[in-house]
Amino acid sequence: MIRLEGITKSYGDLCVLSDIDLTVHDHEIMTIVGPSGAGKTTLLQIAGTLDSPDHGTVSYDGMDITSLSDRRLSDFRNRHIGFIFQFHQLLPEFTAQENVALPMLIGGESKKRAMKRAAELLDDLGLSDRLRHKPGQLSGGERQRAAIARALINNPGVIFADEPTGSLDSRNRDDICDVITRLRRDLGQTFVIVTHDPSIASIADRVVDMADGRIVGIHTSEEAGSPKLPQEPDNSNSGDNPERTEKAI
Repeated sequence: MIRLEGITKSYGDLCVLSDIDLTVHDHEIMTIVGPSGAGKTTLLQIAGTLDSPDHGTVSYDGMDITSLSDRRLSDFRNRHIGFIFQFHQLLPEFTAQENVALPMLIGGESKKRAMKRAAELLDDLGLSDRLRHKPGQLSGGERQRAAIARALINNPGVIFADEPTGSLDSRNRDDICDVITRLRRDLGQTFVIVTHDPSIASIADRVVDMADGRIVGIHTSEEAGSPKLPQEPDNSNSGDNPERTEKAI
């Protein structure tokens, strides 16, 4: 469980977040919506340890990570958090398999094991014939699926996604929604997603509405008509690596 308490963030005289309290439950899909400038991405970055609040705390399973040193925070991020971005952020000089393996290599795993795990994830996401293709040789949907595989490589406790379908056409948006839904169903994966896409918001258990740096409403799964949380998520396919995921690359 992730808990944010009293989160405030300003850039100069501009207050971006004001006294935010929010809890992310294990195994849920949460989306954060609101107009541009509402503070959605800043909140996502603070929750994902990519930025720090001016005031307030961020806790993972009761541990206040805002008090960690930079080195310990970087290690925590690599082991416990995954990231997906709108424009995939795959490194163009590496193959899909190498891109996916990179967070595991950064975490100190052997190349053999990292590449094997990357191949397994890409195969699970329908990219078994694209292992040695570089990002420029992949379609937009394929690049985003590779980015999802990279986010999963260290078995993260949570994946933060910033507009993961924003650059995709409708067919590929539907494919990514299906992947996210399946990962939550089969692996119990937790997702926190910033989006303007109604198709992503529709699969969420809870939708957080933001405006002017504040949370103005939270809709539960019953109110939004979204899927309910799984009672006993199946972790049998999560691999034999007990470690967690990557710093954004």
